[in-house]
Amino acid sequence: MKEKLRKEIKEKRRKHSKEDNRKKSKEIKERLFGLFEFKNAETLLFYISYDGEVFTHDMIKESFKEKRILVPTSNKKDFSLTISEIKSWDDLETGSYEILEPKKENIKPIDLEKVDLIIVPGVAFDTNGNRLGHGKGYYDRLLKNLNVIKIGLAFEFQIFEKIPVNKHDKAVDIIITEKRIIKCKKK
Repeated sequence: MKEKLRKEIKEKRRKHSKEDNRKKSKEIKERLFGLFEFKNAETLLFYISYDGEVFTHDMIKESFKEKRILVPTSNKKDFSLTISEIKSWDDLETGSYEILEPKKENIKPIDLEKVDLIIVPGVAFDTNGNRLGHGKGYYDRLLKNLNVIKIGLAFEFQIFEKIPVNKHDKAVDIIITEKRIIKCKKK
């Protein structure tokens, strides 16, 4: 069930035109930047978009002006993420899964207790904040013991009433689409 949904949404995302992606991503960025939780956060952990995801590159570049920006590096051996600070877009290079990551010399693990807000990727979300990731559990492991605001960014077609979840799946607190902000209900 999860794999079928993941495949369908990824395919839909890939067929989404680059122009439409950028237009909707800009609308999502405006909602995110206007959010009280975002405005008050000093240290942000952003995912770096790829493969038709909500485009975060402009969000990150604009956030350098006022925020401390952290981004992940993927470890394919144990499916973990190392979080490092970047000071500019030039601190990045193509890494695992063809996703931009900090250059090797910029990888310096950061204490996650210092993070105020995490911008989390997802293939699909439901209105309770449950997320369907890419299937390797990178973010579920990262979020496991973190008590921090988690925001999922998604296009409206990635939002469902209910998606299948397992006990290890970690939910987000807020989801932002090009049409709305969803404050997720906690069970």
